[in-house]
Amino acid sequence: MLFTVLIGAITTLFFFAQRLMIKLKFLISAGSARDDEQSETLPVVMFSDDKRYWKCFKPVCDELERRKIRASYWTASEDDPGLDAKYEYVETRCLGTLNQAFLKLNTMRADIVLSTTPGLDVYQWKRSKNVKWYVHFKHGADTTVGYRMFGQDHYDAILVSSQFMVDQIRELEAKRNLPPKDVRICGVTYLDTMRDRLEAWQAEHGKRTLPADSDDITVLFSPTWGPSGLFARYGDRALEAVINTGYKVIVRPHPQSLTSEKENIDRLVKKFPENDRLRWSFDNDYFATLCEADVMVSDFSGITFDYLLVFDKPVLYSIADYDNSVYDACWLDEPAWHHRNFHRVAVEFDDKSFPHMREIISNAVTSVEFAEERKKFRQEAWPTAGHAAENIVDYLEERLAIIRSEEADGDKS
Repeated sequence: MLFTVLIGAITTLFFFAQRLMIKLKFLISAGSARDDEQSETLPVVMFSDDKRYWKCFKPVCDELERRKIRASYWTASEDDPGLDAKYEYVETRCLGTLNQAFLKLNTMRADIVLSTTPGLDVYQWKRSKNVKWYVHFKHGADTTVGYRMFGQDHYDAILVSSQFMVDQIRELEAKRNLPPKDVRICGVTYLDTMRDRLEAWQAEHGKRTLPADSDDITVLFSPTWGPSGLFARYGDRALEAVINTGYKVIVRPHPQSLTSEKENIDRLVKKFPENDRLRWSFDNDYFATLCEADVMVSDFSGITFDYLLVFDKPVLYSIADYDNSVYDACWLDEPAWHHRNFHRVAVEFDDKSFPHMREIISNAVTSVEFAEERKKFRQEAWPTAGHAAENIVDYLEERLAIIRSEEADGDKS
């Protein structure tokens, strides 16, 4: 008994010392972060947790530069393309690793912080007492309840692309007894940029049209990652069914799959090697692939919205057994808007559809009804197409004016 007590005491002391060291390290690092330019309160700071979101921030940085508004772009990626941007009014800086970035963010001084990163005040990223206003802006047009629970609860404002997103946020606020956020419909910056790229590409190459049941149809197989994605639900069978159609197939796994499901992806690449009808794509910039494909086979991945809204091309999707229990969506009284409305513009399939995939794909490509419905769907999900950066910077200027006014009133009192 004495030996057990002694071991327990030693173990408790060890973990106490370990926690103390971690806390001391945090305080020392945070102190260093405070000493780094924290005497100045920056008007606008944009934070990106990964280089792949530069496509979302670049249009905002360009618009801030055009209006000669001082701002800072902070990133946690050393190879972020934004670090090479040449601006006069927008400063760009790498904060180091993600943990180092959070240390800086947790003690920063700024009037406004703009970010696409969820989880503020939930995970490592805490609200700084020296930041007046936190703004989250969406990097997709599909939903605002697809984050892990509480991912956007602690922002002061959320900039979205459609009214149904506003409604989703208001429903979550009511159910969680949260104060109402400032929610504005602004648009999606990277969709605007992608649309501009597509128009330039089509001006040079023309818009491709295909006859029904043509062997020239190119299918983009682009599932998301995780337990509800096509690879997890159907194993090899969904991909095999698409390959067996005889159409040209491009397989583009979600980038996170290359990390979280690397062993399975490596196995699939080996099992289904490239040939004249099959190609694997792992490029970060998937624009050329989207241009080349005529139809997409996917699940609930956000890339389906890019494809429908910008490229105006058909989608086959599967959401059977989709588990939303860890996401904000599980709080809603009914399925999220995109799950309720996707059937209007896309064809749902499951494992019973596998023997008929060629016919299903051919019908989707040539359907006039789907083509007409996509126009209505686009107006509902993306009504401010082409104006996202302008609208976002309008909002930032408006909020800065409010902050300055409140400061002036405080000085008078």
